[in-house]
Amino acid sequence: MKKYVIAIDGPAASGKSTTAKMLARKLSYIYIDSGAMYRACGLRALQQNVDLTDRIALAEMLKDIKIEITYSEKGNRVILNGTDVTDRIREADITRLSSQIAVIDIVRQKMVELQREMGKNGGVIMDGRDIGTVVFPQADFKFFMIAEVKTRALRRWKEAIDKGEELLLSQIENDLNWRDKNDSNRRISPLKKADDAIEIDTSRMSITEQTEFIYKIIRESENEN
Repeated sequence: MKKYVIAIDGPAASGKSTTAKMLARKLSYIYIDSGAMYRACGLRALQQNVDLTDRIALAEMLKDIKIEITYSEKGNRVILNGTDVTDRIREADITRLSSQIAVIDIVRQKMVELQREMGKNGGVIMDGRDIGTVVFPQADFKFFMIAEVKTRALRRWKEAIDKGEELLLSQIENDLNWRDKNDSNRRISPLKKADDAIEIDTSRMSITEQTEFIYKIIRESENEN
């Protein structure tokens, strides 16, 4: 059976990441976690004491960086230059570093290169804002997930409550509106629906329903072929 490259894009809190992970488990595919890749990159910079403002040193580090994501029933494992760093990259110091390194253009270019290498044989799913337009423009399946802002804000609010955080629903909604505008207008890799992507409104769908909806499209396409 052919192994596909599946791209899932959409705005924040549209359900794309959770759906992508669930679908990856269902298909036994590798979920390419771009966030984990930037975390691994941040760890590499820390290990080599690279100043993130030093483009020459950063470029040298990127020449030799190797990041692999392997499938496991218990969750993906992240391998950095031959060492499993799955747990290390979730620590607080790396979280701070990853947010800084993710906005550097040469880092983003290198990560896209590595992501394409991971996807060359198929059997991968990746979500984001530019996967179907920039990272995998030739993906076998492209989906663009949307949802009403009020619905997305409510989802984020419920997540915060579950974590014991107290946030105003109105503030979350304002933040999402700002992020939508910012993501759509940013210079590098803006949020954009690919012309051949299937749009899915998840406003009234559960995560399970979203996953099953996409899974059905993929299986029906196989039957047609």
